[in-house]
Amino acid sequence: MAMNGTITTWFQDKGFGFIKDENGDNRYFHVIKVANPDLIKKDAAVTFEPTTNNKGLSAFAVKVVPDSKYIFIAGERLKLTSIKSYVVYSEEEPVETRINKENTVLSVGILMNSIKPKSATEVNEMRSVKKLAVTTFQGTTLIFTEDEVDIDAAVKMLKV
Repeated sequence: MAMNGTITTWFQDKGFGFIKDENGDNRYFHVIKVANPDLIKKDAAVTFEPTTNNKGLSAFAVKVVPDSKYIFIAGERLKLTSIKSYVVYSEEEPVETRINKENTVLSVGILMNSIKPKSATEVNEMRSVKKLAVTTFQGTTLIFTEDEVDIDAAVKMLKV
């Protein structure tokens, strides 16, 4: 199962470095395991096959994602050249609106069961949710909330 990661350290003279994977773990990689070694650099995005060796976590079949090609936001792969515009905004939402997108049907059932009689103070409890809307040239708008992604990190990627 391929994973995404970022090169955090690269020792060019020694031919190895470390990748921080999507779980935040550091993985050792060697230049001979990289499909496009000319693109290796610190902070480059990579995809790889996770494995372990005698030293611990490592990565093989590493591919450096060419700059400005794709970014991943909350598991959505976006082609940077197809992004027309993006905007970060805040929206007031009732505190209860957290619904798991993947299992919406399931979540609604769970929500129905977990709705307790509310006290008067809670009824209109709102929270400000930071959101990122990305519009593509195909006319699709993807909206990510701060519950799903690190908005600031996503915007950094979009500014490439």
